[in-house]
Amino acid sequence: MEVKEINAENLTPREINSIVKDAAAEYDKIIIKNPNAKHYLAAGVTEDVEIEFDGSVGYFAGCMCDKPKIKINGNAGWFVGDNLTGGEVVVEGSAGDGAGQGIYDGFVVVKESVGSRTGEIMKNGTIIIGGNSGFMTGIFMMGGRIIILGDVGDDVAESIIRGVVYVRGSVKSLGYNAKFDEMTFQDSLELEEALSKYDFDIDDYSEFKKIVPKSTRPFYGH
Repeated sequence: MEVKEINAENLTPREINSIVKDAAAEYDKIIIKNPNAKHYLAAGVTEDVEIEFDGSVGYFAGCMCDKPKIKINGNAGWFVGDNLTGGEVVVEGSAGDGAGQGIYDGFVVVKESVGSRTGEIMKNGTIIIGGNSGFMTGIFMMGGRIIILGDVGDDVAESIIRGVVYVRGSVKSLGYNAKFDEMTFQDSLELEEALSKYDFDIDDYSEFKKIVPKSTRPFYGH
């Protein structure tokens, strides 16, 4: 495996991203040292490459990417994995608001807790949160799935159109057009497949609550 190591300590986000994009076409893996919570890192990468951050990142890390496998060995700010169209972004720590906002495909995984509005306007793909998620998780969701292993705040799946939210912990309240549905054996199989891929060990998948839309046309009368 060809590995490129970048010391980001004295580089701007623009300089870091330029080096990453050039290296992504040549190397199999890129390790970024000292990211120091800088914003917009690994934005717009479209190569099939592994990118590992040795530390925490700021806002919009791994946004608008397709194909790369990004691992963040720390925490992430707001909107990690924003508008991902393929590949994966894995945060070993926690993240801020809007994790996985607008994703079209791929996986956004946060091993610990996140802020509010997780998966806002997502179209497809999978978001996994190992801890808690804040208010309006899944707001305006248009497809895909969100899996929360901890608790979730108010107005879950507010104005959801399509997709599904699974919550293992407590649900403070449901948003407009959201309802609970019965867990199926197929749901359990799909959850086990997704969660085991990222080393989440769950004994009983029947503990999850399943949240789906009441209607796919909630704004067009009754």
